[in-house]
Amino acid sequence: MRQGKGRLLIVGLGPGACEWVTPEATQALAEANDLVGYAPYLARLPERPGQTRHASDNREELARASQALSLAASGRKVAVVSGGDPGVFAMAAAVFEALEAGEPAWRGLEVKVIPGITAMQAAAARLGAPLGHDFCAISLSDNLKSWTVIEKRLAAAADADFVIALYNPASKSRSQGIHDAFACLRARKPPATPVMFARAVGRPDEELTITSLAEADPGNADMATLVIIGSSATRVVVRPGSMRGFVYTPRGEGARP
Repeated sequence: MRQGKGRLLIVGLGPGACEWVTPEATQALAEANDLVGYAPYLARLPERPGQTRHASDNREELARASQALSLAASGRKVAVVSGGDPGVFAMAAAVFEALEAGEPAWRGLEVKVIPGITAMQAAAARLGAPLGHDFCAISLSDNLKSWTVIEKRLAAAADADFVIALYNPASKSRSQGIHDAFACLRARKPPATPVMFARAVGRPDEELTITSLAEADPGNADMATLVIIGSSATRVVVRPGSMRGFVYTPRGEGARP
């Protein structure tokens, strides 16, 4: 392939279940000469003859993006993979950051973002419809922003009565943040507010927990967990004979059955 005729696709793999990878993503992955991504995400994909993999560790997003852009600039068809959707706390933003700051020739490359199902969407579908009205998503990772900013956004979202989806709630090096987040939310929202922990959604070890803000144990969350905090309108519908009900947020302002 000639210099400058490469292509860069930023592909969302969904939360984990193979049936949640879109046909467009599957086609893009099959056509790529090179796959670039976080090693555990690449491990989810089948090996294909003639395809080269470039695996890297966590927190290497900009280096990964620059490598992918360089490969595409050399004439390769490259797929950068992300879990979930690449535009939600994932690789798409990193690629465009690297493109803006990098080689001028990179701006002439064909770059396409291929969407995927987010962890937030997958968790909501399993639970019912907790995102049925206004909601927001906040990452609790303070690797690229301060905890002061995170806490300010949590407080604003709680005061505005959004349903709140919490990404990256805790890791081995960030075990305290989720507890501080719950303290912030408990100071602003009623104790009976529904809280949902959706861990490893779409995988064999999937685990869903529905509880209340007062009863929730923040220590149950890890990096494989998506936490959803309901609004004042969010409801739990009890199902006879079932250990777990449906959770939904009515479509109208202040809606009640």
